[in-house]
Amino acid sequence: MAMNCNPKDEVDGGPPCAPGGAAKTRRPDNTAFKQQRLPAWQPILTAGTVLPTFFIVGLIFIPIGIGIFVTSNNIREIEGNVFMYYGLSNFYQNHRRYVKSRDDSQLNGDPSALHNPSKECEPYRRNEDLPIAPCGAIANSMFNDTLELFLVSNESDPTPKPIRLQRKGIAWWTDKHVKFRNPPGEGTLEEKFKGTTKPVNWPNPVYMLDSEEDNNGFINEDLIVWMRTAALPTFRKLYRLIERTDDLHPTLPAGQYFLNITYNYPVHSFDGRKRMILSTISWMGGKNPFLGIAYITVGSISFLLGVVLLVINHKYRNSSNTADT
Repeated sequence: MAMNCNPKDEVDGGPPCAPGGAAKTRRPDNTAFKQQRLPAWQPILTAGTVLPTFFIVGLIFIPIGIGIFVTSNNIREIEGNVFMYYGLSNFYQNHRRYVKSRDDSQLNGDPSALHNPSKECEPYRRNEDLPIAPCGAIANSMFNDTLELFLVSNESDPTPKPIRLQRKGIAWWTDKHVKFRNPPGEGTLEEKFKGTTKPVNWPNPVYMLDSEEDNNGFINEDLIVWMRTAALPTFRKLYRLIERTDDLHPTLPAGQYFLNITYNYPVHSFDGRKRMILSTISWMGGKNPFLGIAYITVGSISFLLGVVLLVINHKYRNSSNTADT
């Protein structure tokens, strides 16, 4: 019977190989892949290829950044529809455990997830032996200050006139109609959420977020906007929409305004700050200079590196020519 043996075993004191036995080998198969004979390409970085790249990136990014920055700074508060935002600082919505603390199936109206939320929602999964709806730390920390804006017309009529603030139309369409849905079934919204309880920090259950049925429960737009977590600790979220009534009058006429704030959302525990922003939008969205500054910074660094490398290359090339002479 033919028998395979390993010559290494014989060297290590094992049984000797039988004469004529097939010896095992650790040599890889003679293929292009295993013998590393596949065709390959490796760029050769020279001054002639690197320097133009730095200059091109700089010349492209700097004008784009300046254009975005100027456009952002030119956004004014008196043209078109006006958007009211609330802002928070030092609030880390991008924390890993915070971002995961939600149940998207429950928010999509899944009946099984409604009464048995995901364990990712802990410790805001159940309260008093009832499932929390909506569960998780994100929903539990929802912003709930109330902002009201009034216009003081003139000194002869000091009675403040309320500015109409639209509660609907502030969320993304895909969020409102695809990602967030109320539980199916017959009856009122309260009956659909029967057997659940409100988040710990909420004053009212989820079916009492709004008086209008198409803006209540999981499809409440304030809730939807809050559930889209921010990437940075200082952020703003859309709160209300002030629609322009006609083309003859500005959305917010010149005058004195009065902002009434019902304080419900404490920020002292995380050393945060709150603010209210009124803004219009442009082709690039709301007023946000970060993107323009980022483009200008990257373009300037790239252009500066190109200049430095060009000087170094010119210096060493002259030194090399002198030495050869």
